Amino acid sequence: MLKAFLRVLAELPLPIINGIGVLAGWILYFFSIKITRRTRKNLTTAAISSSAQDYRRLVRQSIIETGKGLVETFAIWFRPQHRVLKWVRECRGWEHVEAAHANHQGIIFLTPHLGCYEISALYYAARHPITVLYRPARQQWLAPLIEEGRNRSQITQAPTNLRGVRSLLKALKQGEAIGILPDQVPEFGEGTWANFFGTPAYTMTLVGKLAATSGATVLLAVGERLSWGRGYVIHITPLSKDPTADNINLAIEQLVRQCPTQYLWSYRRFKQPKPHGKSAAE
Repeated sequence: MLKAFLRVLAELPLPIINGIGVLAGWILYFFSIKITRRTRKNLTTAAISSSAQDYRRLVRQSIIETGKGLVETFAIWFRPQHRVLKWVRECRGWEHVEAAHANHQGIIFLTPHLGCYEISALYYAARHPITVLYRPARQQWLAPLIEEGRNRSQITQAPTNLRGVRSLLKALKQGEAIGILPDQVPEFGEGTWANFFGTPAYTMTLVGKLAATSGATVLLAVGERLSWGRGYVIHITPLSKDPTADNINLAIEQLVRQCPTQYLWSYRRFKQPKPHGKSAAE
């Protein structure tokens, strides 16, 4: 029944999907204490608001954009790929992809929790194969939806374990692309502390290791969500410095400042990772 509903949702025009997302955002804003509290806390930590009024606006609009992102993700998963790609109005920076291909280099796409982070991998996969690192869903009901929604076209999923890392490295050595959420908090022992908006955030070191081993090009990819359901603009920019945790966080920070309302401020970016075998209470 859930899949049937999602297939109906996926058939709707994007303005209506975004409208439902706005409604979902308002519901989260008024009734999800957890999301509202995290959003407020992270925006306070980031200190990017110019005034108290701007802070309140960012909290409200960020949660509304979170609602849009939630609904559009399910629509993208269950809408035929060629029809989803019609929502992409423009791709800026594709020349960086072509340059990497011309040099026979693999590509590491870094896609932060900004805008629509499902659309960029699907856009690339319509042209070339890509292996995407993912963390298995904790909710059992969500796992089959992710499996069906993401395993299509030329997308291959790689779990966040040793087997998955080997899959990423293999793809890069074959000159293919991989996709990583660089602002996802890694497991304890798999990252380092690096500043993000002036505050230490536990950040993965995997990107630097993969780049050093494979010689791949590191690109940032963001799917900007246009207002009123007008579609998406994909932005692809090269990482101008070595892919250290500090440089990656700085690059993400610069992207977020350009469109702060579309960042997933409800994500626990500044959390303390727990050692393996330790509970949250410990």
